[in-house]
Amino acid sequence: MRPALKAGLLPLWRDRDTLQLGVDPRRAIAVAGVGQTAVVLGLLDGSRDRDTVIATARARGVPPGAAERVLAMLAAAGVLDDFPAQLHAALPEQLRARLAPELATASLAYGDGDGGARTLARRRAAYVRVHGAGRTGACVASFLAASGVGHVSCADPEPAGPADLAPAGLVLADLGAPRQAGAARAAERAAPEVRTGDDGSVPDLVILTGPMLPDLTDELLRARVPHLALRAGEAIGVVGPLVQPGRSACLNCVDLHKADADPQWPKLLAQATFGRVGTQACDTVLAAMTATLASAQALAYLDRPGAVPVTANGTLELVLPDWQWRRRTWPAHPACSCGAPVAAGRRSGAAVGW
Repeated sequence: MRPALKAGLLPLWRDRDTLQLGVDPRRAIAVAGVGQTAVVLGLLDGSRDRDTVIATARARGVPPGAAERVLAMLAAAGVLDDFPAQLHAALPEQLRARLAPELATASLAYGDGDGGARTLARRRAAYVRVHGAGRTGACVASFLAASGVGHVSCADPEPAGPADLAPAGLVLADLGAPRQAGAARAAERAAPEVRTGDDGSVPDLVILTGPMLPDLTDELLRARVPHLALRAGEAIGVVGPLVQPGRSACLNCVDLHKADADPQWPKLLAQATFGRVGTQACDTVLAAMTATLASAQALAYLDRPGAVPVTANGTLELVLPDWQWRRRTWPAHPACSCGAPVAAGRRSGAAVGW
């Protein structure tokens, strides 16, 4: 082990004997009894293994037993990582520096003791395909690439227009070119090492922006490819559901629920899928907020594939001028053939039996 204080937590002294790591009380941890052995703290940068830390501290006047107590207290407080030396050695210096905030955030958010190494490894091995590369889709692609996702491709052959441009997505030089090409360039600007071509491999996650033809969603269900829907229009942002085929509600489940509430919904949906709005009511900030939240949900799924994402069986929705995202529940629909209603019934039955 190469002990290192968790990155992202500022060391602060509450008094001469008590060290606080972090400022915000929701993250901060105070450790008492380290004042006389503060020299050990300066050695916890990941450059030394545990034995070397203790030996170096001893050479600087700290008895081995005292150094071991400091290490034990810090480990028990959850503020000590095993420095990911192998990962750092495998990354070029510039890439390592760019991804340092990703590692620090993952280590704190998930409470892992490896400095975020496993989370980053999952991202670098992942493939995400984005359908639709307009204001939101291109931003999602660049956000995911910048966050360390190793392979991000976009599917959208439509030519880019002025309304598609966004700060983190398509730029003036992309006008008239296929949106998917502009989105690939946006991703490469954010992360030059990212792969952007579609090599025919099965994605770990597909992101759908805006109305999609049923043929695509049916294909994803048959292939059991997880997919996350998002849309932004009419001054409303919607992220979800995240469909885990056979396990959570699919997009057809949502439409069946809407048809239960409004029998005219299928007719309206068909027109919305094939119709075109002259000017989409999705301003720059709404597009960015929707893309950001969708990217966060995608990363949450990739980082912890065994966890149940908040957008499974639900959507997160923002209606301007409100500022708060609200969750709306969409359970599996009993009339849907996606398999999720059967799985939900089994889970329900198991719960009752328990």
